Order: sequence, then C-alpha cells, then structure tokens
Amino acid sequence: MEDEELNTDGEQIIEDSVVLKERKRITFFGLPFSFTKYVLKSNKLVVRTGFFTTTEDEILLYRIMDTSLRRTFWQKIFGLGTIRVVSSDKSLPDFEIKNIRHYRNFKDELSDRIDKERVRMRTRTNEMVGFGNDDDDDDDSSDDSDNF
Repeated sequence: MEDEELNTDGEQIIEDSVVLKERKRITFFGLPFSFTKYVLKSNKLVVRTGFFTTTEDEILLYRIMDTSLRRTFWQKIFGLGTIRVVSSDKSLPDFEIKNIRHYRNFKDELSDRIDKERVRMRTRTNEMVGFGNDDDDDDDSSDDSDNF
C-alpha cells in the first residue's frame, strides 16, 4: 500500500498514471515504424493504433486471465518479443502485444499489476470459465438397454 491514497471517506484513490509505454516495432532491425502503442496504466492496458484514424482500446487489468511470451527466431535476433493476452473482456478477448523491445520487463510489470488489481477489486479468475454450462448431455441421456 505504498502508492495508494485514501480519500476522506476512506476509499482508495486510483491513480491513472502511466506505468510503462511500448511501441510495436517491425521485426527487421527492431525499428519502431508502426503506429501501434501499448500503454500500461495502474489499472488498465491501453492499445492505440492508427495514424490518420486512431483507435484506442482499453482493457481493465483484473479482466486479464492469462499472459504468455513468444519469441520467433527473428525476434530473438533483433531483441524483440510478443506477449499474448487472454482476457474476459468483450472487445479484446485475445490479443497480442507484438514486437516490443522490453518484452520481459513489460510482461513482469503487467503480471504484477494484474495481481494488484485482482486483490483491489476482490476478484479471482475462474479456471473453468465457460465449461460445464453446455446442455450436451447426450452421453448421459442414452438408454442403457441399447448397450447390451
């Protein structure tokens, strides 16, 4: 609770400060010739794309269920990495933070922020989201007399 403040009602004030910024780069030489930016804030991840027409998507960190890191041969040569993010968000259920330079630092900070937001929001991720809700009980509804 070193960076948390409380208001007069005792509620936590959330800073919307930028924690990390990264820019999507082209794989060749790792140059930032892209108009995609990834901004990690204290409680959300913002993905900005475009030059003439800009689109900004944001995902609340407590909705992120899983992250993984992938590096191709060319990414290794040029010091880049791609972070795959799986979330329960409707607008960005699965996406990749592609070809960023400080991939390990970004992933570690993202994971730390996700954990802090889950504790703050008092939420947890169900490992079995979407399972067990199917009405496909065909195996259980078959007649035992057919099996003899």
